[in-house]
Amino acid sequence: MVITQQKNRIFLSTPHMSGNEQKYIQDAFDTNWIAPLGPNVDAFEEELASFVGTRDAAAVSSGTAAIHLALRLLDVQKGDKVFCSSLTFIASANPIMYLGAEPVFIDSEPETWNMSPQALERALSDAHKEGKLPKAIITVNLYGQSAKMDEICSLCNKYNVPIIEDAAESLGSTYKGKASGTFGKFGIYSFNGNKIITTSGGGMLVSDDVEALKKARFFATQARDVAPHYQHSEMGYNYRMSNILAGIGRAQLEVLEDRVKARRLIFARYYQELSSIPGFYFMPELENTQSNRWLTALTIDEKETGISIQSLLEALAEENIEARPVWKPLHMQPLFEGMKYYSHSENDHVAEQLFKTGICLPSSSNMTEIEQQRVIQCIKKFL
Repeated sequence: MVITQQKNRIFLSTPHMSGNEQKYIQDAFDTNWIAPLGPNVDAFEEELASFVGTRDAAAVSSGTAAIHLALRLLDVQKGDKVFCSSLTFIASANPIMYLGAEPVFIDSEPETWNMSPQALERALSDAHKEGKLPKAIITVNLYGQSAKMDEICSLCNKYNVPIIEDAAESLGSTYKGKASGTFGKFGIYSFNGNKIITTSGGGMLVSDDVEALKKARFFATQARDVAPHYQHSEMGYNYRMSNILAGIGRAQLEVLEDRVKARRLIFARYYQELSSIPGFYFMPELENTQSNRWLTALTIDEKETGISIQSLLEALAEENIEARPVWKPLHMQPLFEGMKYYSHSENDHVAEQLFKTGICLPSSSNMTEIEQQRVIQCIKKFL
């Protein structure tokens, strides 16, 4: 009987510890600051705000919580509309539903895979004619690539609609020299276990509006009034980050630039080895931007290659390699059936096409070159 040894699994995106996390965790234990809030939380907020160049930051339990708080700060209520990128994880839009508002989904455009200014302009024009402009626009920076923020900001300024920049996947990326996540009224980051840096679970809300973030912290700590007893005049949430997790975040932030370099190197290797294959088209990087390349993503033309995304995913899975399709557009999700959606153009549904043809390859910053070559060779062998 022949026993074949199972190859070690190569994951899509794993946590990558710096080795310095334990120091901050130990500080929390030594001082008994193990509950939510504490010195690590304060320092993490200050250090991240300084890194991205905003006046303030509020550490919370998740990126989703940060979006929810941003919408609450913008007074989004039942019956309001909020425009949102369609090609994204569902967490970008769920908080709209938490507040009883209605999402309107905006298609992608080919150069960034992010919100189409062309579609956004039509959506805003229609809303203006109807006398029902959105309370906010949530634009997403997919897989680390910034959206066309000049065009999006110009449109939003024209109609006086605030932007929430969902930079959950793009911490460490830049657009024309400015940090991703700092272009809107609010920006959000995620520190989920698969992100470029992690706190296990957590997020950050950033803004230049210091008073607004004070209010965010109030909402995030159960909206407790200043009183000697427990008194509450507004609805709040249990959204603040723990002092232990913030300690992990501080150590992770110290190596963020190294993690960006590592992920960009991984992308460069994939590109060097696979971009010459007819039908393989890697996610672009817009001029004057730098993506953190959180995940290496590409599209595969089935007519040119003779293979489908599904068949390649299965071939990689057989080799114990995790890969994923790109996000399924939100306007195609059963939860949002019947919601309004604006395509890039009349006959061009960019997000739908990317979903049909797009794949994300393993991109962990601690993936070895040998592991990456295993992925590359598996793809070439399958072809």
